[in-house]
Amino acid sequence: MKDLSKYRNIGIFAHVDAGKTTTTERILKLTGKIHKTGEVHDGEATTDFMDQEQERGITIQSAATSCEWDGHRMNIIDTPGHVDFTIEVYRSLKVLDGGVGVFCGSGGVEPQSETNWRYANESEVARIIFVNKLDRVGADFYSVVKQVEDVLAANPLVMVLPIGVEDNFVGIVDLLTRKAWVWSDPNDPASYEIKDVPEDMQNAVEEWREKLIETAVEQDDDLLEQYLEGNEPSVDDLKRCIRKGTIALDFFPTYCGSAFKNKGVQNVLNAVVDFLPNPTEVKPQPEMDIDGQETGTFAEVDPEKPLRALAFKIMDDRYGALTFTRIYSGVINKGDSVLNTFTGKTERIGRIVEMHADSRQELESAQAGDIVALLGMKNTRTGHTLADPKNPATLEPMVFPDPVISIAISPKDKAGTEKMGVALNKMVQEDPSFQVATDEDSGETLIKGMGELHLDIKVDILRRTHHVDVEMGKPQVAYRETITKMIEDTYTHKKQSGGSGQYGKIEYTIEPAETNAGYEFESKVTGGNVPREYWSAIEKAFASCMVEGTLAGYPLLDVKFTLLDGAFHAVDSSALAFEIATKAAYRQSIPKAGVQLLEPIMKVDVFTPDDNVGDVIGDLNRRRGMIKSQDAGATGVRVKSDAPLAEMFGYIGHLRTLTSGRGQFSMEFSHYAPCPANVAEEVIREAQERKANK
Repeated sequence: MKDLSKYRNIGIFAHVDAGKTTTTERILKLTGKIHKTGEVHDGEATTDFMDQEQERGITIQSAATSCEWDGHRMNIIDTPGHVDFTIEVYRSLKVLDGGVGVFCGSGGVEPQSETNWRYANESEVARIIFVNKLDRVGADFYSVVKQVEDVLAANPLVMVLPIGVEDNFVGIVDLLTRKAWVWSDPNDPASYEIKDVPEDMQNAVEEWREKLIETAVEQDDDLLEQYLEGNEPSVDDLKRCIRKGTIALDFFPTYCGSAFKNKGVQNVLNAVVDFLPNPTEVKPQPEMDIDGQETGTFAEVDPEKPLRALAFKIMDDRYGALTFTRIYSGVINKGDSVLNTFTGKTERIGRIVEMHADSRQELESAQAGDIVALLGMKNTRTGHTLADPKNPATLEPMVFPDPVISIAISPKDKAGTEKMGVALNKMVQEDPSFQVATDEDSGETLIKGMGELHLDIKVDILRRTHHVDVEMGKPQVAYRETITKMIEDTYTHKKQSGGSGQYGKIEYTIEPAETNAGYEFESKVTGGNVPREYWSAIEKAFASCMVEGTLAGYPLLDVKFTLLDGAFHAVDSSALAFEIATKAAYRQSIPKAGVQLLEPIMKVDVFTPDDNVGDVIGDLNRRRGMIKSQDAGATGVRVKSDAPLAEMFGYIGHLRTLTSGRGQFSMEFSHYAPCPANVAEEVIREAQERKANK
């Protein structure tokens, strides 16, 4: 049996360009997994193995790898930083026990870091912080620590102090041991010396060390008492307290360095071993029954217990579909049959492999605490639970956001149609936030996603990986409709033509529901005027109509349907008759209920240099943006606003022009809001034209 206390399942997450992938490369080099470090800017990083990643210098897919450090086994997932791929971060955090949040020493807490941090808080993942790129111009460790406190409302526990800044950054001082680590060769991470603390830093070290001890001893009452009496705790006692506080999310041990220059990465690895939890120290996942209700039992990390595993990522490669799986309890052996609780079918495990970016090592079996990739899974998708067929249970289902943007695509030649269909099917399996639909009016294939870049990359993957050349239409916004008035109405469906007829009468109100409530149904019928067995037919019929609104054909949101009364016929009434009555009632009443068009509003977070703030705000106002806040930082200003998606197409190019290439932004879906009259008219006119042309 493997010793689980020696396991660490960790993820590395951060904003675009904070240096996650470079940090992962250095970790692999230090742990002896690779012998030559690849650079992101040369397009040679181990974990960025997709062409698109190498070209753009960004991570798109979470890559999994494993290595050894100090007798501990680490499963590392390098996650993307770009907002359009946050789904990858979210999925990865779900299955990790701990994380390393990487922040740029000069950029500080950037827009995307906030989103990732929020996800990590929701998933209750213990983290350590690594402030990277301290060798860059404008880098300031203390300012980033302050930002973590202010912007993320987190409690950073400073463990090291930097020696020198920018070009003079040579190493760090470890506050626990009061020793300085100084690196002499930027190309060799192992060439360091441990020295005494430089003279000019002694006061600062003592000051920060005191803060560290005060925060740490709060985890243990006996130690706190001794400390207040003037006895300093030993380093081992302090480590024990820091570990306890880190796992409880009371604070986040904070380190610094420069991954690119090979400084400070060892200390991060030591911190992962010392302070981040092993699989048995994390709250176990609650088990659910088939209906999604908690059963009160938990998937405890124990190889002896029944199998519980979560598929958190599907990746297609030359050997077929790889299903990345985190095993929570039990054991998986090669050739086992396991039950997919979502589909209710059993699947046979063809092969089990341990991943190292895109190369792999075959395994005979894997056990609780492992993260492995399975081959041979036919019907398993992201978020499905694999369980023991004799003792099934489901782990919490993953919820994915709805896409907000769609683009029509068509293959350039006829031969590519079938090829495109197969490729899109594979891509949907890999990424649940990506959807494919067919436009009923025009017969075009629509791809839907979380943003422009998201769809841009997908089209690129189609072209390169699957060799399907496609033409793209202009981006379409996913509008919605809702009602603003309450309507009380009645409808009778009668049909009499030889044999048994059809009869159903309903009296009802339709009114606006609360925002984001979706569809609510209530029946106030008493005395059996509409028998209970027909209620569900009425409820379902109305829900099926809501897919297409009466204004421009977009789905209807936030409506409450209340059945007040009605009538039925002992012979002629049926579920079908009430279904037809409900659908006709929908068409009759909804147009009278003050239908309104809603548009998706995005949370836009823009970083701009000081000189360009006025231009950026002016531009956001022109795009109908509502400015929420402006926060001045060391290197520029963060402007947060809400803006409609329809106005934000092509924004990145425009922002770069305004800020001479220095501005960056992130955007994520926030909510739906009513469309202004002039915009709504235009959208409705376009919808009517499309209808007329079909």
